[in-house]
Amino acid sequence: MSLQVRPATPDDLSGVLEVFLACWRESYRGVLTDTAIDAMTDERAAALWQRVLADAVGVVLVAELDGAIVGITRYAATSDGDDRADGAVHSLYVSPRAHGGGVGGALLARATAGLQEAGAEAATLWVFAANAPSIGFYEAKGWHPDGATRTQSEFGEPEQRMRREWT
Repeated sequence: MSLQVRPATPDDLSGVLEVFLACWRESYRGVLTDTAIDAMTDERAAALWQRVLADAVGVVLVAELDGAIVGITRYAATSDGDDRADGAVHSLYVSPRAHGGGVGGALLARATAGLQEAGAEAATLWVFAANAPSIGFYEAKGWHPDGATRTQSEFGEPEQRMRREWT
């Protein structure tokens, strides 16, 4: 049982959808309203991830365990025009059946390393404010809330931004 992290391809769509929808329907139960969870239909998720996997901006990685996709992350570095780059982790999902097995840590480490290699001096990510397990995970990995919050209309739940610097 060896964990492999590799770049995602459009052929990974079914595995990515399985992880993503399991997170929405199982891990987010009690974090998001049932209405928000139910709004993430199979079709909506497929359209979202088809677009993400085809997008040349950023990097999508999958984690495989015994040939099955058990995690996904998406990240990108952006320049501010002054030779300074910042990074963003846009997504990090781990199959509920793989929680606690190091998958999330491996994906986050690879994303962080990729952002550093791209010249980012720091990175941010958004997490649902009610998602205490994820917030604890990120804090254990050196991320901290930076005070920014938002509520996206499509989800209707408060999020907090977390940040990590490495320079």
